[in-house]
Amino acid sequence: MRILINIGHPAHVHLFRNVINNLEKKGHKIDIVTRDKDVTLKLLDSFKFDYKVMSGYYNTLLGKMYDFLKTELKLSKIAFKIQPDLLIAVGDPYVAHVGLFIRKPSIVFTDTEDAKLANRLTFPFATVICTPSVFKKDLGKKQVRYNGYHELAYLHPNWFIPDPTVLDDLGISKNEKFIVVRFISWAASHDMNLSGIKENSELSFIKKLEKYGRVYISSEKPLNSELASYSIKIPPEKMHSLLYYAHLYIGEGGTMAAEAALLGTPAIHIEANASGQATGSLCGNFIELRDKYGLLYYYPTQEDALEKANEILGNPRSKEEWHSKKEKLLAEKIDVTAWMTDFIERYPESFYEHLRNLERIT
Repeated sequence: MRILINIGHPAHVHLFRNVINNLEKKGHKIDIVTRDKDVTLKLLDSFKFDYKVMSGYYNTLLGKMYDFLKTELKLSKIAFKIQPDLLIAVGDPYVAHVGLFIRKPSIVFTDTEDAKLANRLTFPFATVICTPSVFKKDLGKKQVRYNGYHELAYLHPNWFIPDPTVLDDLGISKNEKFIVVRFISWAASHDMNLSGIKENSELSFIKKLEKYGRVYISSEKPLNSELASYSIKIPPEKMHSLLYYAHLYIGEGGTMAAEAALLGTPAIHIEANASGQATGSLCGNFIELRDKYGLLYYYPTQEDALEKANEILGNPRSKEEWHSKKEKLLAEKIDVTAWMTDFIERYPESFYEHLRNLERIT
C-alpha cells in the first residue's frame, strides 16, 4: 500500500514516526509532505525521514489564505502524480479535500474540539476521523474512537525511554529541581481570540518560579534579551527527555502540557478564550487528565496557575506522586502506535469492523 502523510506541526512528527517505521518494515511505501513550521524539519531530519516541503508558515490572515490555496494546489499535484491508496494527517483539511478530489480515502486524526475553523473545513470531507475516546463531540459513523491520546503514540513506555544525557547538555545535576516554561506565538488558526501569559509580564512570571529552581524556556516566538538566557538549547528530539526529568511544566502549549503529564511531570496549562474561560474545559483529554488522573491542571490566568505551581513545587513528594498517577493511567490506556499501525494497515476492513460494532451497539 502507498500512503501519503501530511505533517503540519512538530507534534505530528512524533505522532506518526513510529507508525511510519512500522508500516515501512511491513513493506508499505510512505510519502511524507510537510510545512516548515518551528522545528518540524529538524525533527524529520533527526529521525532520518525523506520528505517534501510544501509551504512555510504565515502569521497574517492574508498570508494564511494564500498558504491554504498554495498548499492545496501543491498537495493535489503530488497526490495526483503518486496516486496514494490512503492519505493521512492530523486535523488537516488538505488531505480531506485532495483525497476527495483524487477519489482516495483520507484518515484524519484529531484531539482538538475547539479548532473550529480547521474542523469545519476538514470533517465533512474526510473519510474517517479518529479521535480519543474522551473527545467531546459526536462526529457520526465516520468517527472512530480509541482509548488513548495522541501523545501516547510516542510517549508510551513501549516507544519512549528517557535520555539522561539531556541533563548533561544543560549542566543539570540528577537531583536538581528545574521547571520548563512554554510560550507560543498565537499565530495558528485555532489560536484566534485566545490568550495566555500577559505580554511584558514574562520575566516577572519566570522570577516567581525561579525561587524553586532553574527555569528553562521553550518558545515559538522570539525572546527578548532578558529572557534569551533562559532559552532551552538542546536538540529538539531531546525535549521529551527534558520534560520527563522536570519537576514542573507550566505554560501556553497544550500539546507540551499533555506530554509532560503523560511523562509523570506535573503540568499546568494557561489559556483562556475571549470569554475568559479556561480552554482546557473544552477539551476531553484535558478534562480526563485533570479529573480522573490528577496529572494536569488548566487555568485562564497566570495568577491562578502560579498559585497551583507554588503548591506543587512546595511539595517535596510531587514527582513521586505524579509517577504513581502516570502508572495508573498507563495501565488503563492502550499503546496508540500499535492501534494506529493496525487500523491503517487493515483499512478499509478495520473501518468496516467499526461500523459493524456501531450497528451491534445501536
